Amino acid sequence: MNYTALTLPETSPQECKDTFMASLTPKQIVAELNKFIVGQTNAKRAVGIALRNRWRRQQLPASLRDEVGPKNILMIGPTGVGKTEIARRLAKLAKSPFIKVEASKYTEVGYVGRDVESMIRDLVELAKNMVKEEMEETVRVQAREHAIEKLLDLLLPPPPGMEKIDLDSNGKLHYEQTRKKFSAMLKEGKLDDREVEVQVQEKGPTLVDMNAGAGAGMEEMGNNIKDMLGSFMPQRTKNKKLKVPDAFKVLCQEEAEKLLDQDIIMQETLKSVEQNGIIFIDEVDKIIGRQSSSNGGPDVSREGVQRDLLPIIEGSSVNTKYGIVKTDHILFIAAGAFHSAKPSDMIPEFQGRFPIRVELDSLTKEDFVRILTEPDNALVKQYVALLKTEEVTLTFLDEAVDQIAEMSALVNQRMENIGARRLHTIMEKFLESISFDAPDLEEKNITIDANYIREKLKDIIQNEDLSRYIL
Repeated sequence: MNYTALTLPETSPQECKDTFMASLTPKQIVAELNKFIVGQTNAKRAVGIALRNRWRRQQLPASLRDEVGPKNILMIGPTGVGKTEIARRLAKLAKSPFIKVEASKYTEVGYVGRDVESMIRDLVELAKNMVKEEMEETVRVQAREHAIEKLLDLLLPPPPGMEKIDLDSNGKLHYEQTRKKFSAMLKEGKLDDREVEVQVQEKGPTLVDMNAGAGAGMEEMGNNIKDMLGSFMPQRTKNKKLKVPDAFKVLCQEEAEKLLDQDIIMQETLKSVEQNGIIFIDEVDKIIGRQSSSNGGPDVSREGVQRDLLPIIEGSSVNTKYGIVKTDHILFIAAGAFHSAKPSDMIPEFQGRFPIRVELDSLTKEDFVRILTEPDNALVKQYVALLKTEEVTLTFLDEAVDQIAEMSALVNQRMENIGARRLHTIMEKFLESISFDAPDLEEKNITIDANYIREKLKDIIQNEDLSRYIL
C-alpha cells in the first residue's frame, strides 16, 4: 500500500467544476453522449441545451439570474430506447446530483404512500455524499499525514514520560530514530502484515423505520425523531484488531472527518441541489387518470399526484433535515412511453411545466447493430471482457452481430417492444452454455458466427408461444 502523501490540488473542486462546465458546449455534450447512446439526436440536443443554459444563467447579473428558470423536458418514447440513460449520462457528465424516481410510486396527499417531496430529500442525501467526497479530496493530504502519525503511535507507542523533562536526551533521541525507521518501513509496505488495535465506532441498534406508510409531512417528522433519538444515544466505540493497511484507511477517514466543517458541507449540499440538481421522473404516463375509470380504484389519486408535483416542479421550498431547499432551478426531466395515453391527457398545468417535448425513435435493426458494437460500453465488448476473466477469448463475426440485431428486431416486432433491452435477453440466451462452462472449457478460443446463434435459438424463435416466455 502506498502511504506517501499526494499533492494538493491547485484549485478547489468547485473551481475545477466551473471551468469544466464552461468548456462544455452543446455540441461537445452531444458528442460525449454519443459515446454511450446510439441515435436519439433530438433528445441529446435538448438536454445539451438545457445543461449549457445552466452555465449561461450563472454568468448573468444576480438581478436577472434568479428570474431565469430551467426549461424542463418531457421525453416521449417506448421503453428501452435510451430515455433514462440520456439523463443519467448527462448528470454524470456535469457531475450534478441526480436521482431517478418513478411517478407511479407516489400518492396524492391524504393517501398511504410516499409523499412527492421525498424525492427532494433523497436528492439532498445523495448530494451530501457527493459534496463530502469532493471536500475530502482537499484535506486528504493532511488527513493522511495525521493518520500516519497515529499509526506510528500504535506501532511504536511513546515510552512513559516522553513529554516530561526527566526523560534523558539519549532516550528521546533513540525513540525518534526508531520512529523514523518505522515510518520508512511503513511507507515501503514492510509493515503491512502487522496487526494494530484501533478504536472504531460501533454501529448502534437500527431504529424502527417510522416512515413506512407515512403520509405527507409524516416522513419528515419521522426523520427528525430518528435524528433526535440518535443524538441521545452516544457513539460507542470498540477496540478492533486490523492489519496495518486496513487500520490506515480507518484512521484516514477519522482524521478527514475531524478536518471537515459540517456546516460548510451542509451549505454546499443545499447550494448544489438548488443550482445543479437533476430529477428524472419516469413513468409519468402512469399518473394520467383514465377517463373511463368511473369507480375510482387505482386511478383515484393519479391526477392528485400531478397536482402535488406542480409546486415542486414550478418552484417551491421543501423542508429537509439539512435545511430549506428551493426547487426553482432544479432541472426536471420527465419520461413516459405514452402507449395508452398522450401528453395532452395530463392536466393543463402539468403540461405547462414541461415546455420542451422530444420524441424518441423506436430502435431498428441498424440501431441494434450500432448499439452492439459502437458505444464505449457496447454489449459485445462487455461479454468479451467478462469471459476474458476466465481466459476465454470470444470473437464475434460481423454476421453474428447482424444476426443478433435481426432476431432482436423480429422479437420486438412480434411481441412487446422493449427496445435495446431485448439484446440483453438474446445474448444471455445463446451465450448461456459458454458462460456456464467457461471455467472448465478446454478450447479457450471461441468464434461466434450467425449459424451458432441460429442453432442456439431456432427452436425458441420458431415457436412463438415459447419465445413469449423466454425472449
